[in-house]
Amino acid sequence: MTAESIPGRAIWRLTGKDVVTFLQGLVTNDVAPLGRGPGIVWAAFLTPQGKYLADFFIVRRAADGDNVYLIDLPEALAAATLKRLQMYRLRADAQIAPAGLHVTRGTAAPPPDALPDPRHPALGWRAYGDSPGAAPSDIWTALRVEHLVPEYPADLVPDDSYILEVGFERLNGVDFRKGCYVGQEVTARMRHKTELRKGLVRLHIEGTAPPGTPITLEDGREAGRLGTFCGDRALAHMRFDRLQGPLLAGPARLTAE
Repeated sequence: MTAESIPGRAIWRLTGKDVVTFLQGLVTNDVAPLGRGPGIVWAAFLTPQGKYLADFFIVRRAADGDNVYLIDLPEALAAATLKRLQMYRLRADAQIAPAGLHVTRGTAAPPPDALPDPRHPALGWRAYGDSPGAAPSDIWTALRVEHLVPEYPADLVPDDSYILEVGFERLNGVDFRKGCYVGQEVTARMRHKTELRKGLVRLHIEGTAPPGTPITLEDGREAGRLGTFCGDRALAHMRFDRLQGPLLAGPARLTAE
C-alpha cells in the first residue's frame, strides 16, 4: 500500500539537551528511551485531576542526531498544547518550533525511516518527511474500530476522558514505573484501587448518529457516548453495567457485539 497522508496533524521540532527530562515530568509515558536512540512513543498530557488534554507521538529519528525530537499531535489541539509546554518549560534547554514536515502511514513494507505505530501492530508505521503521501483511505477508521483504538475528537474528549477508560494502558500510552507527571496520582489510583465501571467498547450500529451523541437505554437512562463508527460497527464509551439490551443513540440503534 502506498504511503498515505494523515490529515489534521501538526508536527513540531523540539531541540535542546533538556528535552527528554522536560517531557518526562509532564507526559503519561516513559520518554527516557528516546534519549538513547531513535524511536516513537505515544503519550498524553493530563489535567492535575487526571483528565485527558491532548495525545501525541514523540519521535526521535536516526537522521536528526542528538537532542532533536518531533511531536506529532492533532492540529486542533496544537495551540493549547504549545501554550502548556511553554508554561512548564521555565529554564529548561528545550526550544519548540514548527517542523515543516508531513506525516504519512502505511501497512505494507515500511520505508527505511519509518517507525512502527506504538499503539497496535495492525496500525502499521508512521514516517516523517518533506513530501505528503497519497490521499487517505477509510482503512484506518476500520482498523481503529476493529482494535479499539480511540482518537481525538470522536473518542478522546479534553477535560472529560480518563485515559485508563479509553485503553491507554492496553495501547502502550502510559507507564506506571516512570515516576511523577501531571495527573499521575489520579491515574495510578484508578489502576490500583478501583475497578473501572466505564470503558471503550465496540458495538454493532444500525443507522447513523454523530460522535458524541448520548447513548441511552430504552427507558431513557444514560449508558454512554457514541464515538468513531465505520460501517455497522462503532466505538463507544460505555457503562459496563448497561451494555445489555437495545441501546439508542439519536436515530441509531446499537447492541453489544
